Amino acid sequence: MRNSEASRQTRIRIANIAARLIAVDGISDFTQAKRKAAREAGVTSTRNLPSNDEIECALNAHLKLYQADELAARLRHLRVCALEMMRTLSQFDPYLSGPVLEGNAGRYAAIELHLFTDSAKDIGLFLENSNLEYRIRDRRIQRGKMVDTMCLYAVRTETAEFEISVFAQRDLKASLRATHGGRPFRRAGPEFVEAMLAEVQRDLE
Repeated sequence: MRNSEASRQTRIRIANIAARLIAVDGISDFTQAKRKAAREAGVTSTRNLPSNDEIECALNAHLKLYQADELAARLRHLRVCALEMMRTLSQFDPYLSGPVLEGNAGRYAAIELHLFTDSAKDIGLFLENSNLEYRIRDRRIQRGKMVDTMCLYAVRTETAEFEISVFAQRDLKASLRATHGGRPFRRAGPEFVEAMLAEVQRDLE
């Protein structure tokens, strides 16, 4: 029982540190955040690392406690930016995902968009024709029991940063995960994002 309680307390401590790293230092990857948090906590074993759900819970608590005043304004701004970019990229079936959708976007959070096309090069060409600067990097996702590599476009505008992942058309209805054992991606289309913004506006009136 004592070992079980000690393990639980270790996970809580690491999750709280990881939450701070995400919310304040701008680390966006949960795996990177938990590993750095473990080193900061002096934990060398990987057996007591918190799950992504535990980190997300700690992140939500951190944002409500330390950034409550700015969080609502930040989410509204980022969701407006997301909706504008989704309309720009409408031909590629854009969906919002990640912390801007979940409501736990830290100060340096990028807007995560998912696009669906069988030609990733078409995205790059479209961005160039739209005078949007971008960098390309790989992103790994969990497809069933297999790890797949896909293309991610990192786009920076005057108002926000975007991480645009390019999925195949068949993935639109597939249950894909960011990591092994993680939850399937949650996605929202432009209509849902617009409805979220409208609800916030009604609350302000």
